[in-house]
Amino acid sequence: EVQLVESGGGLVQPGGSLRLSCAVSGFTFDDYAMSWVRQAPGKEREAVATIGSDDNTDYADSVKGRFTVSKDNAKNTVYLLMNSLKPEDTADYYCYGHGCGYDFWGQGTQVTVSS
Repeated sequence: EVQLVESGGGLVQPGGSLRLSCAVSGFTFDDYAMSWVRQAPGKEREAVATIGSDDNTDYADSVKGRFTVSKDNAKNTVYLLMNSLKPEDTADYYCYGHGCGYDFWGQGTQVTVSS
């Protein structure tokens, strides 16, 4: 059974940092790219960071230079380090695994940036 379980969301002040984690079971990162996708109320879904099976990374312009995606193959876990957070980063963040014709989603974790 495939499971993606996000954690690490919460309330943080503007300028603060959070690290999201996504623990994956049921597949490995050998053939799957992993992305972090966010959706804010009333806004379209946005892919903010992706790390490929080859460890190449890609970021949305809105987070470039502030967010860092990484993975630990031994722990089968993907991370999203978010620095210099802004109120506009407030959203539900989802972990998304895609490859081999399949895609898998986590249940999401809420991030609120507010003073």
